[in-house]
Amino acid sequence: MMGPTHALSGAVAWLAAVPLIQDAGLLQGYAVQLSAGQIAAGTVVCAGAAMLPDVDHHDGTIANTFGIFSRGLCKVVSKVSGGHRQATHSILFALGAGYGADWLATHHERIWWVLLFLLVGLGLRGLGVGTGSSDAFTGVLNALAAAGLVYWMHDVDMTWAGYAVALGCVVHVAGDCCTPRGCPVLWPAPWRLGVPLIPRTNGRAEKWVITPLLTLGAVILAVRTAMGDEITSWLESKA
Repeated sequence: MMGPTHALSGAVAWLAAVPLIQDAGLLQGYAVQLSAGQIAAGTVVCAGAAMLPDVDHHDGTIANTFGIFSRGLCKVVSKVSGGHRQATHSILFALGAGYGADWLATHHERIWWVLLFLLVGLGLRGLGVGTGSSDAFTGVLNALAAAGLVYWMHDVDMTWAGYAVALGCVVHVAGDCCTPRGCPVLWPAPWRLGVPLIPRTNGRAEKWVITPLLTLGAVILAVRTAMGDEITSWLESKA
């Protein structure tokens, strides 16, 4: 799947998961009550995290987001992880990324802000911030937008960070499992899971079916989330 599809799937997954994350009965002591600002921030972070497994791709969206820095990082990760769609496309990676994000957000705030900047930048690039005319201009535009959003988030409680990052990575892996090549979900076990619901990456099914459905889902869930309290109050008044 392409970067924009992954980013949209992350945004949709986060908005859909918000009620579950806030459900104390479901999470039994691990529930997190999210403000409107946290939900909005989590949407962008989860969209960025939904692209994170492709840090093993030397010429993917991540590699082209921050110029020479991101390209160099992706080449290194690709070599260490065994190539594209290997170690980073697994449940183990998703859990590790989520735990790492939670640990940094709660214990090493300065390092977390750097990671947050990268995640927000990835989310924005995946959701369409950029221009096809100049990679350099796109990188600068993306960095400025990401820096602005991170500054806005500087006083937002980040107790949700681990959830957003882990969920984004899991959604990415699930999406790539819908292609013929599949993913080594249980890495380091070599077995790959692939259900070819999407015959070809960036093909007609992804462009004209998956992406429009994800876009519609994001809009519906965003409206539902924004109007949740008002709808609940209205329904209670009619009961």
